[in-house]
Amino acid sequence: MRDEEKEKDSRSIPPSRSEFDFIERIRQRALNQREESKGFRSSLIPHPSSLRPPSSLFLGIGDDAAVIGQQQGRETVITADLLVEDIDFRLNTTTPWLLGYKALAVSLSDIAAMGACPRYALLSIGVPQDIWNSDFVDEMYDGFFALADSYNVALIGGDVSRTPERIVIDSIVLGETPRSSAVRRSGARPGDHIFVTGALGGAAAGLSLLERGSRLRKKRPRSPHYRAVEDLLFRQLRPEPRVRWGTTLGEERLATAMIDISDGLSSDLAHLCRSSRVGAIIDASRIPIDPQVINLCGRRALDPLLLALHGGEDFELLFTIYPRDLGWLPREVGGVPVTYIGDVTNMLDGYKSPKVPACGI
Repeated sequence: MRDEEKEKDSRSIPPSRSEFDFIERIRQRALNQREESKGFRSSLIPHPSSLRPPSSLFLGIGDDAAVIGQQQGRETVITADLLVEDIDFRLNTTTPWLLGYKALAVSLSDIAAMGACPRYALLSIGVPQDIWNSDFVDEMYDGFFALADSYNVALIGGDVSRTPERIVIDSIVLGETPRSSAVRRSGARPGDHIFVTGALGGAAAGLSLLERGSRLRKKRPRSPHYRAVEDLLFRQLRPEPRVRWGTTLGEERLATAMIDISDGLSSDLAHLCRSSRVGAIIDASRIPIDPQVINLCGRRALDPLLLALHGGEDFELLFTIYPRDLGWLPREVGGVPVTYIGDVTNMLDGYKSPKVPACGI
């Protein structure tokens, strides 16, 4: 039941609250976010020019539309993602906070895959009446703002409406990149090396665990086994977009082609190859499989290689690079490593993935 799935806090929300009052609260929060971002600095976060606080927003939430100034020599990159209850998420496996976080994360990942820096976001939601009368929407925005604050992304608009039964979330993010430097899927050439950020298979393993009944717990058991399970659940429910990697690859013009891994390594590499009209050969032994997947695969009957190859929603970045630029490629950005997994070939060579033994059960 919905009431059992919600995490209550001390706030009391009137059943007949006005949408206008709610939008005004969000507007004030967005204004506070912008004011705080003006002085935002952290020794833990790198600040290239592309990560500076938004400076071209002339008018945000409050009018019929936002107004953004066009900066000379820059281009705007736009993406949109739709999340529908019981198709993209289930209320009995996540929380409102995590849902708001993920709604923004999937869009930030698309911007990162273009080598752009995210600047602005719009969030539109449709919810049933019982959800509107609860604290669900407020908690969802808490999660959204938690991630937006991490990257100085300003919320500049959106909409709120009712739906008969299911929750619908529409996330739009606008990013910025130097003129003609957006990284496309179509730029890979034979001889380029193929890299992937982070580790793969964790999100797919997390989804499998959810489907088998695993859940996040308010009181965390101390057992190492639960902590490993929790890590995989978070990979599915709270993905971390590789914004800093995308910005670095775009600003430094290192990636010849790039895509985020939302459908799975095998599918997304195939998308990139088709767009670039090339083939690829990858070394399965080099694929960076999430260590927790390897640790749990035996007792859960999960094949770590299959999860890494074909599982989706890792939201890591898959990119190609000229061999001559390898010396400029960082080994890690923001603590996230990068791994060489193969090479781009002529189209006639095809797309190949060597088979290796599955994890023992």
